Amino acid sequence: MKACSFFGHRKIEITPELREKLTKTLSWLIVEKGVSKFLFGDKSCFDDFCQEVVKELKLEYPHIKRVYVRTTYPELGEPYLGYILRDFEETYVPKGIEYVGKARYIKRNKAMVDESDYCVFYYNPNYQPPKRKFSKRDLTDYQPQSGTKLVYEYAMRKQYGGKDLTMINLWQS
Repeated sequence: MKACSFFGHRKIEITPELREKLTKTLSWLIVEKGVSKFLFGDKSCFDDFCQEVVKELKLEYPHIKRVYVRTTYPELGEPYLGYILRDFEETYVPKGIEYVGKARYIKRNKAMVDESDYCVFYYNPNYQPPKRKFSKRDLTDYQPQSGTKLVYEYAMRKQYGGKDLTMINLWQS
């Protein structure tokens, strides 16, 4: 079963042109490339947008599967599992992720790349996340790294390392 995962910035501008581009890209992946499994993380506007478009495409292609790859709660109770399975056919937490602290999102994203044949990105190389403070009492700010940039670079290394992976970046300058 061929798989596709999605990675993008927390905040993006969703335009009719971007929606059309994503819809055409996903239709092509389903029809021409045989992709039937779509892996989703969370925490970004792009994730939500892609999930919405795949949900619409599921009406036309009911065989496709939406999978929510979680970073927390390896064991789910029935109420929460039922809630998740309203929008996804499957959910799981990658092995070993529950013990890595704040890095769990990075480890989850890498696991998604490792499982994918295609990665759809919304990656702007000029994007910088907002500056943050180390703590509420700290007087100085620091510039965090973009999680999308980290996973994009990881996917590039995998691709150059010989993994059969196609990367599609929907961002336009």
